[in-house]
Amino acid sequence: MGDGVAKNGAYKYDDGTKYIGDWNRRGLKHGAGLLILVDGTRYDGVFQNGLCSGLGVIVFPDGAKYEGEFMQGWFHGHGVFWRADGMKFEGEFRGGRVWGLGLVTYADGSHGFPRNEGFFQDCRLIRRRRCPDIVQKAQKISMMARAQCY
Repeated sequence: MGDGVAKNGAYKYDDGTKYIGDWNRRGLKHGAGLLILVDGTRYDGVFQNGLCSGLGVIVFPDGAKYEGEFMQGWFHGHGVFWRADGMKFEGEFRGGRVWGLGLVTYADGSHGFPRNEGFFQDCRLIRRRRCPDIVQKAQKISMMARAQCY
């Protein structure tokens, strides 16, 4: 008896949270699904044993958005995060934070001066370095996440 998708359906939790998608035999969200929280946050993507894991898109009530890889409920891997004010980070994430190589783009389309590209640790630029390959991979993963939405 594996932990694969056992059924598909919708459920509304007592707090008003809604889930539409796949479930495993243990009753956990598992596979493709859409989770809508009471505050308006929406996650559309892959679940594994109840947590966001794999490719997904999350949109927050203030308009901020992340498209990319998730692991055990966190932004983790490659992706693109847009803040509500239009600033964008394309690159690597670890444990829900900007962590790794990437590029910041401000709402006006600039990257700052000097250019905000390189190695970030806990959302702070530590070392400047060109990393077009990582930015391109983040853009590709973001597009793939958007394409597979529920």
